[in-house]
Amino acid sequence: LSKEFSSASSMTTVGTVTSWVTRNGDAVMEKKLLNHEDLAGDRGVIDDIFDETYREKEGPKPPMRYVWRNIILMSLLHLGAIFGLTLIPFAKIQTLAWAILCFLVSALGITAGSHRLWSHRSYKATLPLRIFLTIANSVAFQNDIYEWVRDHRVHHKFSETDADPHNATRGFFFSHIGWLLVRKHPDVIEKGQKLDLSDIKADKVVMFQRRYYKLSVVLLCFTLPTVVPWYFWDESIVISFFIPAILRYAIGLNATWLVNSAAHMFGNRPYDQHINPRENPLVSLGALGEGFHNYHHTFPYDYSTSEFGWRFNLTTAFIDLMCLLGLASDRKKVSKEVILARKMRTGDGSHKSG
Repeated sequence: LSKEFSSASSMTTVGTVTSWVTRNGDAVMEKKLLNHEDLAGDRGVIDDIFDETYREKEGPKPPMRYVWRNIILMSLLHLGAIFGLTLIPFAKIQTLAWAILCFLVSALGITAGSHRLWSHRSYKATLPLRIFLTIANSVAFQNDIYEWVRDHRVHHKFSETDADPHNATRGFFFSHIGWLLVRKHPDVIEKGQKLDLSDIKADKVVMFQRRYYKLSVVLLCFTLPTVVPWYFWDESIVISFFIPAILRYAIGLNATWLVNSAAHMFGNRPYDQHINPRENPLVSLGALGEGFHNYHHTFPYDYSTSEFGWRFNLTTAFIDLMCLLGLASDRKKVSKEVILARKMRTGDGSHKSG
């Protein structure tokens, strides 16, 4: 496995020359899919690579069991969010700006934190940055980092099978929110228990959050967003609660869920037409760059989750800024040659139109 290091940008580009392919009569050097195990050794994780040996169990599927607590809570949350929408015309501009800031911070706690840093180890973060991302993750309230990483690695390793927590082949509603309203498929639990999460357990910041997660959510997801506008610029307590807390939280959840649903169903597949995940720029806009999903499932170790840098990808810009400030380093990036070769080999040809 060859690497090109750039100390100035703290970037690692990976690729392996393996063969030649023919394109329009011309010989073109192809760089094969990266050696996953070698690269995983660098990142300290291999359980986010698709397991082609998995086979679903034969026989009838287990009965669906509803989690009524979650059904009731999610229903109340979205009713509260709708009420929050009606309050927007009466909110102060500072309150709306605060709600947007809370959304951006919480989103980065998921995209730059739980996802790209802890689930995929696609870059390294210093202690101050890990603390910030952990706080931001609690603002997001999408399960603690440990659980989020476990479920996400299972999702990548067994994508679109019974062992995938939000298997998109079960429909849009299931992959969007339905998976949280029913008991997990037994294979999800079984495979999740077998993952190697030693890297996560070794992170004291992550485990501290896990120990005090419920308290951190009460304080950071609901109390802080509500108190700030009420205390500092005399916003009404009702507007302070239903816009920066409830409405912002519901929007953040749905932005993340669209990656599991819409980005697995709608869009093109320029990198691998044999998998469900798609390129969906609209999802990327709402999820700060997470909608380039065909690319991400093809190259899960790329810190940018896209070959297009900052385009519709605020999370990549954030990570690059953190590197510039010395708070992050060792960003993993797939080489242009590897990307082009993969497009030619397994893509749907949509890259040719732009």
